[in-house]
Amino acid sequence: MKLLSVAVPCYNSQAYMRHCIDVLLQGGEEVEILIVNDGSSDDTAAIAEEYQEKYPFIVRAIHQENGGHGAAVMTGLHNATGKYFKVVDSDDWLDEDAYAKVLAELRGLEQQGTWTDLFICNYVYEKVSANLQRPIRYTNALPEKRLLRWQDVGHFRKGQYLLMHAVIYRTELLRECQLDLPRHTFYVDNLFVYLPLPYVKYLYYLNVDLYRYFIGREDQSVQEQVMIKRIDQQLRVNGLMLEKVQLAKVTDKRLQSYMYNYLEIITTISSILCIRSGTAENLAKKEALWEMIRTKHPWEYRRLRKGIFGRVMNWNTPFGRWAAVQAYKIGQKLVGFN
Repeated sequence: MKLLSVAVPCYNSQAYMRHCIDVLLQGGEEVEILIVNDGSSDDTAAIAEEYQEKYPFIVRAIHQENGGHGAAVMTGLHNATGKYFKVVDSDDWLDEDAYAKVLAELRGLEQQGTWTDLFICNYVYEKVSANLQRPIRYTNALPEKRLLRWQDVGHFRKGQYLLMHAVIYRTELLRECQLDLPRHTFYVDNLFVYLPLPYVKYLYYLNVDLYRYFIGREDQSVQEQVMIKRIDQQLRVNGLMLEKVQLAKVTDKRLQSYMYNYLEIITTISSILCIRSGTAENLAKKEALWEMIRTKHPWEYRRLRKGIFGRVMNWNTPFGRWAAVQAYKIGQKLVGFN
């Protein structure tokens, strides 16, 4: 069995996928690199085949009809043979020194005859257009280099959530929780992180800046105008987070609190994008989202409406919408997203 499987979803990635893969190859034969060509029309497929031919014991090229990011991640998971599973998008990359340290820690756990359900590292926003490098670290919330339970976890600050870039899951846990990401839907990385959390008993944190998250391309899915155009997909992900996990039934209060905070920020993003669009159609979608939460998820609704974000997002006056936008802009500057 491989120590780590890394899925690399690729769609028309010929311009940047080599950098991503070349770094991953530094892991040697302990690592399995699953290049998932998601129906590309450029030279992505040929590049994937080239790497598989050159590194047959490390790289597997998998080709499928276009199904979107979630479908590519699921294909990687279905084909993974490693004990642990990570997703690295083809326009991102890993820091080589941090990568070596992560593999050493995973190897050490294996040699001790133990394991963790969730292995966490830091990630770095690489916002080239603004010459910004902003690391997201978890030292205030997570004790380092030891197995943790949720009761050992401290307080996460706003903007400090466990995005897909930060996590490595135990492969069998993802299968046990029957993770299933929707096809042709962006922003499923939130589901990838969020849905397995109730199954996680043990966590492990290594304080290294592993994942380099490139943002700033005009066509990138996290650009604000692109997100507004895809608001229905953001709302779908938001709805699935509510549908698939009943937070009232999450028995560990520390985990429940963390998951609630995660849900709150995703619901806030959904709401603010509807407001930012400035269209009556999208404002109606925001109202429909909150009405769905009220009628189908009353526990979550009561919590969300009492919070500062919930109050601001539902202040349905011109001034209220202006205030919501200003809060969002401050978040952009402080955290560096979008």
